Amino acid sequence: MSTLEDICTELLKEIGEDPEREGLQRTPVRFHKAMKELTAGYEQTAEELVGEAIFTEDCSEMIIVRDIEFYSLCEHHLLPFFGKAHVAYIPDGKIVGLSKIPRIINMFARRLQVQERLTVQIADAISELLQAKGVGCILEARHMCMMMRGVQSQSSSMVTNAMRGSFLTDEKTRSEFMHTVTESTKENNPDNKCQSGDWKCGSEETL
Repeated sequence: MSTLEDICTELLKEIGEDPEREGLQRTPVRFHKAMKELTAGYEQTAEELVGEAIFTEDCSEMIIVRDIEFYSLCEHHLLPFFGKAHVAYIPDGKIVGLSKIPRIINMFARRLQVQERLTVQIADAISELLQAKGVGCILEARHMCMMMRGVQSQSSSMVTNAMRGSFLTDEKTRSEFMHTVTESTKENNPDNKCQSGDWKCGSEETL
């Protein structure tokens, strides 16, 4: 039996359950597999994920990939938080394969996280890989640690952002990105009271 399986067995006992009960007999094995999958990002790097999928291209206009679903574990309670990521960058002669951006997001999400750090890590990784003129990242998420326990707020969501390069220094660039994300948020969640287009709704990161 692995250490994670041992931990799960002891946890079941601690909360008053019987690990030998039929429905729980294989729970430690499942828990072990689930935790390995949910924290697989520790064994990956952005460089490995991207590989040779960075291409030289004469492109200098903003590229936006929006509504990227992600799932992560809050490091404070080991409960899930999940939502959508929106990423934009302005190339400086290099672009990245489209599928690599969701892969980078998923890599960082598959670690114990706080949303603020996750947002910054995504922006920094893309900025460093592409040496882009600017990078913007916005995350919108719901946290089960707020919905299932504590305050038990069912309708609240958290919005964070990290801006790099021209997205931080050029208001026009930032506004274009924010507007695109806001329109996406309105289309997908018209009742959301905290829109990504509100610059003060997120957390501003400096270079």
